Amino acid sequence: MTEFATARRSRITPEREAELYEAVLELLREVGYDALTMDAVAARTRSSKATLYRQWGGKAELVAKAVRHGKPGGSVGEVDTGTLRGDLHALTLRSDDCEMEQSSALMRGLAMAVHGNPDLLKAFKEHLVEPEMAEFGRVLQRAVDRGEVRADCPALQFVPHMMIGAFAARTMLDEQPPTQAFLLSYIDAVVLPALGAPTP
Repeated sequence: MTEFATARRSRITPEREAELYEAVLELLREVGYDALTMDAVAARTRSSKATLYRQWGGKAELVAKAVRHGKPGGSVGEVDTGTLRGDLHALTLRSDDCEMEQSSALMRGLAMAVHGNPDLLKAFKEHLVEPEMAEFGRVLQRAVDRGEVRADCPALQFVPHMMIGAFAARTMLDEQPPTQAFLLSYIDAVVLPALGAPTP
């Protein structure tokens, strides 16, 4: 039974999966999470609701995986330039300014939905937050192993908070979208000094 279920869940091709995720992101931008329905996804992608539920279980998992798929540049853990500054800059440069603006708008739209929907919060933690934190941890661990950052540096645990905070606060405080130039300056002026890491 388990083998049969696994086979049924893996029937969608990677190309078709990517197409479905793009459609979900389009719908999210158009109507938001609460108004997005599996019926609408099925209609937009010319697929059956049964297929969508069989593959993803429900709206929360589908949306979380679509957002994860839509993140530019793939996995955080793949970056290894030889320095922490290089790694953080490389991560930032994976998204151009247009992609950052779109991502910022999408995440603002999902923020309220995440806090009001336990299923979506659980799916986001499983498919986005936990993998990102683990991969970010590997980037920071390499910096510790290279001797760039002390292992007991109290700021280490707050690096994700600093980066996410800068990304979110840019729109709130400056009424501008986050940009590569802003985040690169922030890394050099705030994150690296907090860690006691080499700066330019």
